[in-house]
Amino acid sequence: MLRSRIEELIKESGYKKAFIADKLGITYKQLRNYETGRSLIPFDKAYELADLLSVGIDELYERKEE
Repeated sequence: MLRSRIEELIKESGYKKAFIADKLGITYKQLRNYETGRSLIPFDKAYELADLLSVGIDELYERKEE
């Protein structure tokens, strides 16, 4: 199982969520879906987001044990 770290990484970056959504070409609602794990971010957007946040793509999610 994966747990999204996107919300905490965005907070640490200091960027506004609206700015991130605009840069990724997605809606704020879709960004929230990625943050909450309601939907997984596509690879192309994940690479863009990781670059924006100056993190590795593998840092966007972490494994959690059930």
